[in-house]
Amino acid sequence: MTERRFSLHDLPSLHDLLRVKSLETLAAESGRPSELRRVLGLWQLTSIGLGGLIGVGIFVLTGVVAATQAGPAVSLSFLIAGVASAAAALCYAEFAGMIPAAGSAYTYAYAVLGELAAWIIGWDLLLEYALVVAVVSIGWSGYLQALLGQLGLALPVWASGAAGTGEGRVVDLAAILGALFVAGVLVLRIEWGARFNAVMVVVKTAAVLLVVAAGLPHVRLENWTPFMPYGFGGVVEGAAVVFFAVFGYDTLTTAAEEAKDPQRQLPRAVLLSLAVALTLYVAVSLVLTGMVRYDTLNNPAPVAAAFTAVGLPWATFVVSVAAVAGIISVMLAFLLGCARICFAMSRDGLLPAWFSHAHPRFHTPHRPTLLIGALTAIVAGLYPIREVAELVNIGTLSAFVVICLSVIVMRRTRSDAPRSFRTPLVPYVPLVGVGFSLWLLSKLPAAAWERFAIWMALGLIFYFSYGRKRSKLARAAAGAQSAEV
Repeated sequence: MTERRFSLHDLPSLHDLLRVKSLETLAAESGRPSELRRVLGLWQLTSIGLGGLIGVGIFVLTGVVAATQAGPAVSLSFLIAGVASAAAALCYAEFAGMIPAAGSAYTYAYAVLGELAAWIIGWDLLLEYALVVAVVSIGWSGYLQALLGQLGLALPVWASGAAGTGEGRVVDLAAILGALFVAGVLVLRIEWGARFNAVMVVVKTAAVLLVVAAGLPHVRLENWTPFMPYGFGGVVEGAAVVFFAVFGYDTLTTAAEEAKDPQRQLPRAVLLSLAVALTLYVAVSLVLTGMVRYDTLNNPAPVAAAFTAVGLPWATFVVSVAAVAGIISVMLAFLLGCARICFAMSRDGLLPAWFSHAHPRFHTPHRPTLLIGALTAIVAGLYPIREVAELVNIGTLSAFVVICLSVIVMRRTRSDAPRSFRTPLVPYVPLVGVGFSLWLLSKLPAAAWERFAIWMALGLIFYFSYGRKRSKLARAAAGAQSAEV
């Protein structure tokens, strides 16, 4: 038996790492019969985007940022953050119209920057989306328990939170059940999950509009003075915080292969969901800071506290119901996105093929949905999660940078490709998205970067030991070389 020696031929070539999936290949893949079902219309896609966009931020972040950083000018913070997020949204919209395939940023990177970049973005987003689901499950549990408390009900102490979050606590039972419930809904036919999400979006949007309408008569102009108590610098710092409340629309692009008319509907849904969410954020921030002094809003439930202060305690119940509905739709949107990115990576050969088999009856990627749902339930139920927001933000902002740069590259390399939507003012709009994302990345703490580096190192080990040789592009290239010989 001879021992095989290492050869320079074992090292990956630059060509291997930069091999791309052509637009023609992606178009062919998205056009052929799929295990997934094309049943989602414009409203359903938009509601998925709104599900990812509108959550706890509209009820908590507005008050906290107003009290500590921006004052009544928190509405300007949302507008600044919205402009930056819109720059990335316009780039997403162009790619969604060009490449109607599942996978969102992962698939777009594969078409422009090559396989290694696609793997990095895909591996990155798997962690970020899963962490969002876990963290949001814990937040949902908190609001649900508060709502139950108002109704005179309460969970046992041992089941009310993870160990270390309070005396006698062992597990966050509601967080576990919430994550598992969302995973179960998503395993069913995609239109059923989309309808459930749409109902939740309608409930929370109606509640937000009710809050605005009920609070408007109690707005006092003197509460808006001074409008910028912390100066314009505080407004910009506030924009860096609230930026993380105005992304989430990218989750809808992961469902491209389940859209009825993806090239027309996806770009519209991206822009429509961001526009609706941003309008609601600005409206709530103006009403909230007009009802009470901005410096009284630094508490866990600023909207409810403001209505109590002006003699409308019934609004506390409305806000709690809206928060429960809103947060569960965020969980649904991000778990949907995570499972479909996993599905797309598996179908390309970069992850085991076990993940890319759709359910024979429901035609959904049930395996990654259930596995990720179970893992997020364990994390949400057993671990007191702190400082994970920074880790989530690294993934999202990194994807934004890649997408914005990719639009510029594609305009030069494939200017002939048909586009149902074109990002305006290229390269300036994409560069705004890149610049703002890089600035926010520079503000994240070193500990978050260390955790991110560990996760990426594990991903690169997996790619070079498994995915690189098993990817469909690699096998196609090897087959072509064998044929030539």
